[in-house]
Amino acid sequence: MKKGTIQEVEGLTTLTVGNLLDDQHWHYVTIKRNGRQVSLTVDSQTESAVCNGDFIHLDLDTQVYVGGEIEPNMPYMPEKTNFRGCLENVFYNGMNLIDMAQRKAPEIRFPHRQKTVQYACQDFPLKPLSFVGPNNYLQVPGMLRKPRMAVKFKFRSWDYIGLLMFTRFADDFGSLELGLSEGQVNISLMQPGKKKLQFAAGFRLNDGFWHTVDLVARDNSVTVTIDDDEGSPIKITSIFTVRTGDSYFFGGCPKTNNTDKCETKLNAFHGCMQHIFIDNKLVDVDIVLQRGWGRYSDLLLGTCSITDRCIPNPCEHEGRCTQSWDDFMCMCENTGYKGEVCHMSVYKESCEAYRLNGKFYSGNYTIDPDLHGPLRPFSVYCKMKEAKAWTIVRHDRVDNTNVTGSSSDQPYLGDVTYYNATWAEVTALARTSEYCEQWIEYSCYKSRLLNAPSARPFSYWVGRHDERQEYWGSSFPGIQKCACGINQNCTDPKFHCNCDADYEQWYSDRGWLNFRDHLPVRRIIIGDTNRTESEAQFNLGPLRCYGDRSTWNTVAFTKPTYMEFPTFRPGNAADISFHFKTTADHGVFLENSDEHHRCFIRMELNSTTDLLFVFMVGDGIINVTLRSPEPLNDDEWHWVQAEINVKGARLRVDYQPWAVRRFPGQTYVTMTFTQPLLVGAAKYKLRAYLGCLRGLRMNGVPLDLEEKVNEQEGIRLCCTGQCLNASLPCRNGGRCIEGYASYYCDCNNTAFDGYYCHKDIGAYFEAGSWLRYDIRREAISKEAVWANWVDPRNFSLGFNQTSEEIEFSFSTTQTPAVLLYVGSFARDYVAVILKKDGSLDLRYRLGLFTHKFQVSPSNLADGYPHFVNITRHNYTIRIQLDYMDPIWEKIPLLQNVRFDSPKSMFLGRVMEVEDIDHEIQRHNSPGLDGCISGVRYNIYAPLKTYFRPNETDPPVTVQGYVVESNCGAYPPIQGLVPPEADPWYTGLEFEYIHDDLPSAPVLALIALLFLALICVVLYAIYLYLYRYKGSYHTNEPKILESPNSVRPLTDTLLRDKNSNLPQIQEESRSE
Repeated sequence: MKKGTIQEVEGLTTLTVGNLLDDQHWHYVTIKRNGRQVSLTVDSQTESAVCNGDFIHLDLDTQVYVGGEIEPNMPYMPEKTNFRGCLENVFYNGMNLIDMAQRKAPEIRFPHRQKTVQYACQDFPLKPLSFVGPNNYLQVPGMLRKPRMAVKFKFRSWDYIGLLMFTRFADDFGSLELGLSEGQVNISLMQPGKKKLQFAAGFRLNDGFWHTVDLVARDNSVTVTIDDDEGSPIKITSIFTVRTGDSYFFGGCPKTNNTDKCETKLNAFHGCMQHIFIDNKLVDVDIVLQRGWGRYSDLLLGTCSITDRCIPNPCEHEGRCTQSWDDFMCMCENTGYKGEVCHMSVYKESCEAYRLNGKFYSGNYTIDPDLHGPLRPFSVYCKMKEAKAWTIVRHDRVDNTNVTGSSSDQPYLGDVTYYNATWAEVTALARTSEYCEQWIEYSCYKSRLLNAPSARPFSYWVGRHDERQEYWGSSFPGIQKCACGINQNCTDPKFHCNCDADYEQWYSDRGWLNFRDHLPVRRIIIGDTNRTESEAQFNLGPLRCYGDRSTWNTVAFTKPTYMEFPTFRPGNAADISFHFKTTADHGVFLENSDEHHRCFIRMELNSTTDLLFVFMVGDGIINVTLRSPEPLNDDEWHWVQAEINVKGARLRVDYQPWAVRRFPGQTYVTMTFTQPLLVGAAKYKLRAYLGCLRGLRMNGVPLDLEEKVNEQEGIRLCCTGQCLNASLPCRNGGRCIEGYASYYCDCNNTAFDGYYCHKDIGAYFEAGSWLRYDIRREAISKEAVWANWVDPRNFSLGFNQTSEEIEFSFSTTQTPAVLLYVGSFARDYVAVILKKDGSLDLRYRLGLFTHKFQVSPSNLADGYPHFVNITRHNYTIRIQLDYMDPIWEKIPLLQNVRFDSPKSMFLGRVMEVEDIDHEIQRHNSPGLDGCISGVRYNIYAPLKTYFRPNETDPPVTVQGYVVESNCGAYPPIQGLVPPEADPWYTGLEFEYIHDDLPSAPVLALIALLFLALICVVLYAIYLYLYRYKGSYHTNEPKILESPNSVRPLTDTLLRDKNSNLPQIQEESRSE
């Protein structure tokens, strides 16, 4: 151990490496330091760190101590006993200290009264035993009926309770038991007819180190010595008799064949033992067992297999680790965290989270912005409002600070210290909040502020990223203005701040800083108060934030793709949480791995109900499967939580029970990833997820999904799929079912068909034909009469209705006809009648009264299609014909508006068994001779049920000639059908590229030859076109000879033409 003087306590640096080094094996230790970089290596394990403090030199004394300290009360020395064991090859900066000691170098000195130093290490033959099973024990023989019993052994263990040794005295004189209880050795001596004698010795003997127990018992006295401490043995005297038995049991009692009556209430001991002495004789376990003198069970001979599971400490956030033989526990009290390894925060991330969990009273709360991350929770004030909760963090600059004597070269630095929180913790709050603000105010007397617009500012403030911000309250980043400069009401209009006018009067510039990415304020710099009578004051309000930016950080995946984030580095524990919403039946939410995929974690939707947490962290591929009783692809938001640590892994969806996978006893898990974190698909875009994702947190740290939005790659902002961007939306009331990469239309509650609910389902009715749709086959019971009070607008109840929706279209040239009729088990009905003159009427009978409303006075029997829409709610009726303005009608007040128990619906003609209204009978013959389509009454579509049945016995009866027809509707213009919904789509076909094509040099040569050929052709064309270049050519027409005249036909033309041209002197032919 090196002795030195330390300038400050903050400079102390401690490194811890290795465990259970007292195993009688050689261990190699190396310490290296270069400046503030230090590394400690034990065997193959290395721990590195940067030394605390500001210095790179060590102010050491001139002595090095090996094996322990010499002078007592040395400063800064740990309170440890001197080393007992062997050291070799001790080098310090290249000097072999042991060699110097052997040569008795003058630089080496030993303490006074030091025993003879041996320059050799004597190996002691050790034969430790490991008690590892639930029924382990070791039975060895002893001398019978001796009046003195002496037992000595060494043990090490982590357990609080366990049987160390048991022996039964001869001649029924009782028994003696040594047990480990709460870290002490308890001695129990029991004899017939006497009170049980009990006492304890030792303290914290279950610390994993070797401890010696030496027990000597004789008549009327027992002496126990722990760890060879001869100065403080435990001696108990009482009246009892000792007669040794012939068997000693160590570690436990046999469960079967227990002929020696080894009886104890203690659990079996788990740990190691060695150096067992009975009656001062070393027990050679190998010889005892070979000769059959003893027995054993669940023992490992010749080794101590104890494991220290608390080094390195698996408990996070300063949790205290305790352990047993095969497990460890984390004590998380007073840490602010919970869970098996103190990983999960017990606090909410913001005041908004407390408000959403039912906390409506303002006051002091403890928050943890990064939840399970490394930052500590801290206390804030929560101001609860009805719609939001403000998180308020106070600091030491709320009151005015006076500044004088500062300049640009030597400015005043006003550091801001936030109460109860470090700078990193306050920054985490601002980063995860939706909105933040701080009030800032600067008062001046002949002291300039931003000095705008002429020069650099004298004063400014520093925010989140240690960047100087040259704008003031109620202004905007990058414009070097105060609030008055924005509002154009500064004291001097030539400047952008009141204080920049430099008047010898008190002015101020104030306002809110609310650009969240620059907050919180860390420092305020004041630099213009060194002139005569110059003075300034400033104050800064508390940081105020509300909202949670991470919870609604939402994207939608509409194509097979993924986002890339920095590698996830969780350590020995990790937790993941997010919300998802999809209609797909599979998809990978996220994956992170190493280069060769030997270490990875992945979360995926494996089926409509199965969610998988798959990982390989050192023990093969393991998965945790959660099977939901309800489908998870219902296009609703679901909350997923996953956690993995050295104890096990678990998975949860919404508030369902956890799916748990326990791990075998171990000390760490390997989560060393090297590849980027992929969100949205696995590597190579395999098993891509299509849907929405929001609020992704990894170890409590939110990931900014919105920052990775890329429309071209198929990543959209917010949860917007194809339904909001449909090329052709669903028609006629069809419900759009989101597929994110595609969509389809649910036409079940409409009277239409087709991919977009655009196909009109109609029927041609010959005169006398009719169709009946049975709404109810039996009358309702008396108990259901008032069921409408539960849900009065639920059309599926089928009785006591106060609302109707009716729509259809028709075309005919014959009158009269009852187009639609809905009857009931009572005498109530609804009817749409086409009268003899072609006008259209609506008739209601509700209770005792019949109501007649005219839909159109015009003649609608013109052979053209007409659309009718009727909607009633209580007393109000809305009627619309074709695309004309709707007509509003009213049923008189105080009259019944309930349509009691609808029974059946008729199209074309009413063939009711019971009596029907006289007005209906008058228009019921001969019936509809025409076409009717798109018929819907509330949720019932009779024509669709008849022509597109989805049940084996549809409630439809048809009489006469009724045939399907589109009633003359024009085919709609259809958009492109997505490939996922096209049954004829066979996938993309890629042209096969043969690998037997010419090589690259050959292709280059062919290209050069081709270019040369083109050049030759172009040159030949050029020669051909310009072969007479330089010669004079005339374009005079040749003489045309007339077949009927000896005179050429062109003579006159030439003469007329030449008369208008200048005459050219030509050479004679002879020349």
